[in-house]
Amino acid sequence: MTSRRDLLKFAALGLPALGASGGAAAATAKALTQTPPDALPPPISNAEREGRIARAQDLMGEQGLAGIVIEAGTSMLYFSGLAWRQASRVTALVIPADGDPVIVAPAFEEGKLRELMVMEMEVRTWQEHESPYAQIASVLDDRGVAGPIGLERTARFFVAEGLRADAPGRDIVSATPVVRALRQIKSARELELMQAANDITMAAYRDIYPQIEAGMTGDDVAALMNAATRARGGRVVFTLALVGEASAYPHGSKEVYRLTEGEILLMDCGCDVHGYKSDISRTWVFGEPSDEHRRVWNTTRRGQDIVMEMAQLGTPIGQIDDAVRRYYDSEGWGGDYDLPGLSHRTGHGIGMDVHEDQFVVRGNETPLAPGMCFSNEPGIYIPGRFGVRTEDCVYMTEDGPRLFTSHATSIDDPMG
Repeated sequence: MTSRRDLLKFAALGLPALGASGGAAAATAKALTQTPPDALPPPISNAEREGRIARAQDLMGEQGLAGIVIEAGTSMLYFSGLAWRQASRVTALVIPADGDPVIVAPAFEEGKLRELMVMEMEVRTWQEHESPYAQIASVLDDRGVAGPIGLERTARFFVAEGLRADAPGRDIVSATPVVRALRQIKSARELELMQAANDITMAAYRDIYPQIEAGMTGDDVAALMNAATRARGGRVVFTLALVGEASAYPHGSKEVYRLTEGEILLMDCGCDVHGYKSDISRTWVFGEPSDEHRRVWNTTRRGQDIVMEMAQLGTPIGQIDDAVRRYYDSEGWGGDYDLPGLSHRTGHGIGMDVHEDQFVVRGNETPLAPGMCFSNEPGIYIPGRFGVRTEDCVYMTEDGPRLFTSHATSIDDPMG
């Protein structure tokens, strides 16, 4: 006999109702139909990057900085398009307050570096016995800019120490007022890439939802999700599939649980499209939910609605978290961060990093502004039993908040 779940599987994928084993194979084949690369939006252009550099230089001038120094990572990618990894040897992007930026890198890496560069930019190299910090200082000296050096927030402490030693006469300060001011406000092109990433993750969820079967572990479910994400053109960034009691802990458990009838499955997944991320969570029950499952799920969905109601232009971001906690407290859940209840912040900024400023957490007085993006994920966790988290990401417009993905409809229709 073909089960109701099999019928749903075939209907969702446009397939006839075959036998259970043949149907699963056919469904998987359908789900992994490849998305052509040209179906994705193009990456950020060099013209947009040049505009970012110009705005950063304006901010440096206002703040009296000589320049900013950025190690490998997403901020380097943001300004230069250079995808490089941090290593024991320093590779840095130096953006002076006036003049063209420069990449400072180990001499033996220059060939590979130039292969990966997407913007024309001077490269200054240092040999193994030489100081990269002296080269960084030389960029600012040559440009004739005075003032302290701003160091991007993810730079390592030894980089700050090296600059203090080999860039004499210059204070080392934070570059966050420059970098955050730019990165937290997304352009239309950035939002387009984030939308593409969200669309891929949500489509992958819908691909795998009818394929999930009794006996699967979280790893089994994650493997389905990863394959579906890659097939649609996304680069997998993270995939959590938390079965049963593991869902009671926001980032899971070392214990291995298998899906059985009436068991919670909480998934939290994100992918990357040309450097920009998605982050979507869905929770449902394999089989028939209990009354308690429904009550907790409906409470978290109401929490998401409160986020959207509070997310108005000019509202301090922390007030969103405050409002959700007041509601949860009125429903009898743990006050503050107490369990059972909401043990983490209500959301986080998102863009090129999964977690960026601004954090939706108590005390954040930053007012919401057009172009800001953040997650909406006020979960509820009951230790030893189960947890529920539905998560969608929000972007602010001149008219208020908008969702990249529609909220889940119900615990019975989590993909709706």
